[in-house]
Amino acid sequence: MTTVNGLKPETRDRAEIPERYTWDLSRIYPNWSEWEAALSRLQELMDSYQELKGTLAEGPQRILEASHLSDKLGQLAYRVYQYPGLMQSQDTRDNAVQARLEQVRLALAAFHQATAWYTPELLEIPEETMQVWLDETPELAPYRFGIKESYRMQRHVLDEDGERLLAYAATFNGTPAHTYSMLADADVEFPTVTLSDGTEMVASHANYSLGLHSLRVQGDREKLFKAHFKVYDGYPNTYAAIYNGVLQKDWCTARSRRYDSTLEAKLDDDNISASVVENLIDTARRGSGPLQRYHQLRKSTLGLERYRYFDAYLPLAEVEWLLPYDTVGHLIVDSVEVFGADYQKTVERAFSDRWIDVYENEGKRSGAFSAGVYGVHPYMLLNYADTLNDAFTVAHEMGHTMHTVLSHETQPFATSSYSIFVAEVASMTNESLFLDRLLAEEADPARRVMLLQHAIDDISAGFYRQAMFAEFELEAHRAVEEGRPITAEVLQEIYLGVLEGFFADTLDDQPWYRNTWARISHFYGAPYYVFQYATSKAAASLLHRRMTEGEYGGRTATIEAYLALLRSGGNDHPVTLLKKAGVDLATTEPTEALVAEMGGLVDRLEGELSKLNP
Repeated sequence: MTTVNGLKPETRDRAEIPERYTWDLSRIYPNWSEWEAALSRLQELMDSYQELKGTLAEGPQRILEASHLSDKLGQLAYRVYQYPGLMQSQDTRDNAVQARLEQVRLALAAFHQATAWYTPELLEIPEETMQVWLDETPELAPYRFGIKESYRMQRHVLDEDGERLLAYAATFNGTPAHTYSMLADADVEFPTVTLSDGTEMVASHANYSLGLHSLRVQGDREKLFKAHFKVYDGYPNTYAAIYNGVLQKDWCTARSRRYDSTLEAKLDDDNISASVVENLIDTARRGSGPLQRYHQLRKSTLGLERYRYFDAYLPLAEVEWLLPYDTVGHLIVDSVEVFGADYQKTVERAFSDRWIDVYENEGKRSGAFSAGVYGVHPYMLLNYADTLNDAFTVAHEMGHTMHTVLSHETQPFATSSYSIFVAEVASMTNESLFLDRLLAEEADPARRVMLLQHAIDDISAGFYRQAMFAEFELEAHRAVEEGRPITAEVLQEIYLGVLEGFFADTLDDQPWYRNTWARISHFYGAPYYVFQYATSKAAASLLHRRMTEGEYGGRTATIEAYLALLRSGGNDHPVTLLKKAGVDLATTEPTEALVAEMGGLVDRLEGELSKLNP
């Protein structure tokens, strides 16, 4: 079966989707026999690593031996894990693949428990002695940053017994997130609503998002909102109890490692100051004027007497705009011209050489991601459906893919993995360049409104919303740290206070949204994660502006510094890497610049709307 006019295939049968729209996993392993041999080899290397216990103090060559073996283990683990992992993503129903993936998870969990000796033993070597070894042994250069990091965090490392105990506890740390998923995803039964035209719609996650973006009758959106949140409003105490488990687990881990707060504990791996998060929240709150003005503009444009949370997503222009995948590939290649021909050729290769799994099929994982496989190339998963949002998703994930390519090409394995704190900068910069490309050639006012709304919504979701979530998380964790009880009422009060701080009186009926926090899966599975979307959005915005505005020399210097950032991988602290690229997140300049950009976009949107509706 081929696509019709370049649009997505009508079939959801993977076997009928043209091969060029599916990824080629044979580059990782050609078959399961090769994978099984690699898994056995992984176990052999694990055993060899264990034999090094008690030898590190013998000298720098022992440190080098352990480091080289760690590299071999890590590179092999990438492949052994991703082969079944990516296969499961293309069909989550395949129990045989799930079983193989579980084999890897169990093997790696056992390895982490069995190697708890390494860091405590390393730190028994005096730091002065280690510094001499590093200076006199050039072969240790790729491992210098990691070793120095161990000493920096030395006071938070326990003895071997303590580290082993925490490794055992890691098995249980995921229980709150798993319980939440079972309640909110597996066991949930969403009610059905009857819309104003007589059609029925199940208020599921997918339909909730679809309805808020497409139902033009406010009463229909209200019905869908209330039905969807019935599964959260009906069980606030259960969700609060699950989230309390997350909060208590985080506080237990922080105290076990001798941190003064959960925020400090979560940020220390990347050596990020708590002030970065606190400044983000404060600047976003103080800079919420453009956000409020945008929603006031939406209210008047949509002609609503009362403007509510579920009115915030409806397109302001009604226009059908289909963007076939093959067309989008060419547009994205064009949009990154500023990074040079070599960069563009790699993007072209990603599109043409089966790095990407493009269309939805039965059993395929939802959403999108880019997954690196060291020694092969990144793989991108999409569920492309020819919409404008899908097109921006491709640009976003291609940013991650190119970051991984440049890092893996430039860095040794030990420093090839980059922090989430810088990861989203690449993806969001790509989106901004893609927006520039579309706006430059689009003359239709309705489509321009659509593009500007997308850009504004992106800042709303990626910056303001994530800063709101960061404030909620911080206040909830602080309540536990201060010994205050966590109840549904406490969490509702915190969330509504945050909502009021950002939206003021632009949202009507705010008490309706008291349990919105319960729907955010990141709170349960990745605490203190979401703020990085907001800081990344601010950093990307500032870099994009400097790349595309001002004198040629300044633009060129910014582009070179940006590419150097992508090539740096994880060879330094992420805040330091961004500072080298010209973005100092210890200051408020990046967030203030993003607030100013938001204001300018709202001005432009108002102008385009006046053309559309004179």
